[in-house]
Amino acid sequence: MLRSVGRAAARLGTHAVLAVIWLLHFLPLPILAMIGRGFGLLLYCVILERRRVGLTNLRLCFPDWSESKRRALLRRHFQAFGRAIVERGIVWWSSRDRIMRLVRIEGLENWRSVADRPVIWLAPHFVGLDAGGTRIAAEYAASSMYSRQRNPVLERILYHGRTRFVMPRLFSRQEGLRAIVRAMREGLPFYYLPDMDFGPRDSVFVPFFNVPAATITGLARLAKLARAAVVPVITRQLPGGRGYEVRFYPAWSDFPTEDTEADARRMNAFIEERVLEMPEQYHWLHKRFKTRPAGEPRIY
Repeated sequence: MLRSVGRAAARLGTHAVLAVIWLLHFLPLPILAMIGRGFGLLLYCVILERRRVGLTNLRLCFPDWSESKRRALLRRHFQAFGRAIVERGIVWWSSRDRIMRLVRIEGLENWRSVADRPVIWLAPHFVGLDAGGTRIAAEYAASSMYSRQRNPVLERILYHGRTRFVMPRLFSRQEGLRAIVRAMREGLPFYYLPDMDFGPRDSVFVPFFNVPAATITGLARLAKLARAAVVPVITRQLPGGRGYEVRFYPAWSDFPTEDTEADARRMNAFIEERVLEMPEQYHWLHKRFKTRPAGEPRIY
């Protein structure tokens, strides 16, 4: 009984939050961005556990920085994160025309140059990830991995947001690689997010900002199985409420190799380069170094 009451209360809370986000999405983007930044600063003050995670990550990745510089970056990250949350109303409910106007695409020629073969879009976890994915789905058919949410209300909203334009082919993690490979061979690029700590299974420890990080080998394995080109896709949140930019980078040459660790390191090195371009927009609140090599103490 208590669990049922708790679930009902959680759903009511979710409905209230979604109602606010729905109302806000009618506002002009500069005003919405200002509200989002303020919301992010509020989160910085109240979500103490995630703030500790973010500071731990920044201390590991930028040990030469002063503590005040790391804290200033984390505050900017929370502001960008708050914007991304509030601006999801645009992703979920705005018209196709508005999304295409506010989220512009650059570098399409880099994808089109290899579109005659299977393609993996490598999409690391920057705050604009969902805006970029929705913008691409407004025009192009693709496939991606989908994790079900425990909250059924949020599950319906997320599914609606991801499928309301060009219907993508979504796979659960349990379906394995073969279904994804088939989709790529049928001409559906795979929007792939492999830069989180998914545990030791199918992972190797390679540096991320000089810290050993459990990094899954799925990118190289998928590219090998499907004989696919890897085209990185990065979404940048633009300042001043000017929207987002989705950039397709040139396809990687000589990938994959026979060296699994080198392939994983190449992915991390590419992400590091993009992080240094906009460090406040990378997802620092994830426990990226949770899985440790044997014998190493826990970090978080």
